[in-house]
Amino acid sequence: MLEVTVTTIRPGNHISMDRGIWEITNYEHVKPGKGGAFVRIKLKNVQTGAALEKTIEGNARVQRVEMEEHAAQFQFRAGDKATFMNMETYDQVELPVSLFASQAGFLKGDIEVKLLECEGKVLGVKFPTSVELTVVETPPGVKGDTVSRGTKQATFETGHVTNVPLFINVGDVVRLDTRTGGYVERV
Repeated sequence: MLEVTVTTIRPGNHISMDRGIWEITNYEHVKPGKGGAFVRIKLKNVQTGAALEKTIEGNARVQRVEMEEHAAQFQFRAGDKATFMNMETYDQVELPVSLFASQAGFLKGDIEVKLLECEGKVLGVKFPTSVELTVVETPPGVKGDTVSRGTKQATFETGHVTNVPLFINVGDVVRLDTRTGGYVERV
């Protein structure tokens, strides 16, 4: 860990605070006309996924953490554990699904992710920004629904459920945003 001033951190950096490691997701340096400058940051806990917004004085110091990212491939899921293979060392790493519970519905055979490591311990999993999944269950589309803005629920091959436009049918391949879980486009 390296102690740095808060003005030197940027989105994508990791800091240690409140007994956890947090990723900076948004950074805003504010210099009001009156008073000292301050930094408004949005954080995401690497282990729990909890989000936090904090305002810190411009001259404050924080503990910056160097995180290593290793390419990994999802192998299989057994109960509440998921196994990944490190693409560099071919070691298998078994992680609790609770570590990335909000994104567990995107675990599809051979998906490539990044394992976030700090001091040799895997603390989190970073998914690609989008994945392509096949719809396995949804109510049928009705002719003429291609223009309307209505939505319906769809279940995907991994069990993930989200709203999709009315023109999406069973068997369609759809791109989903892994950050929000929402529909992006039909592929």
